[in-house]
Amino acid sequence: MLRVKDGDMDAFELLVERYKRPVINFIFRTLKDATEAEDLAQNVFVQVHKSAHRYKVTAKFTTWLFTIARNLTLNEIRRRTRHPASSMDAAHPEFDDQPIRQYEDNRTASPPDATLSGELEDKIAEAVAALPENQRTAMLLCQQGDVSYEDISSIIGCTLSATKSLIHRARETLKQQLKPYLRTGAWREGAQH
Repeated sequence: MLRVKDGDMDAFELLVERYKRPVINFIFRTLKDATEAEDLAQNVFVQVHKSAHRYKVTAKFTTWLFTIARNLTLNEIRRRTRHPASSMDAAHPEFDDQPIRQYEDNRTASPPDATLSGELEDKIAEAVAALPENQRTAMLLCQQGDVSYEDISSIIGCTLSATKSLIHRARETLKQQLKPYLRTGAWREGAQH
């Protein structure tokens, strides 16, 4: 990043290449929209480039990077809340009586195990999405693997002990939410057993 600060575009390209996928994954786990995650990740790196002259080595680069990603993601969530997307069907009332067709994807055959695995991943993602924002962000950053608890606490702006507590509470909540599903294979909204 110090080379980027000095105007080295090759160094910037290396940063983008190295951190693009972790940033996209982090954003996607929050927004659940792959295209939006890619667009927002691009904005993260635009912001990194625009802010390069202000970069100071006070923490790891990833702390600074994921702080930018978190802030832009939160801004996007706020924007969506203020300006929810309207349904395309609402703009065309003549389609109200027509059934919605779904087409089978014949490109790949998925065995039952893959279906169950995909369903479980969906349930986990749903449970993570229902966590309070600080718990969700801490948990998602923790899952990145290369982001330390100290870095997470800097990114979300709380103490190290509070960060550990957020991650612990998030894990306990997820365990409680997913336990009934793992036992029975049936998903119940708001299950707290």
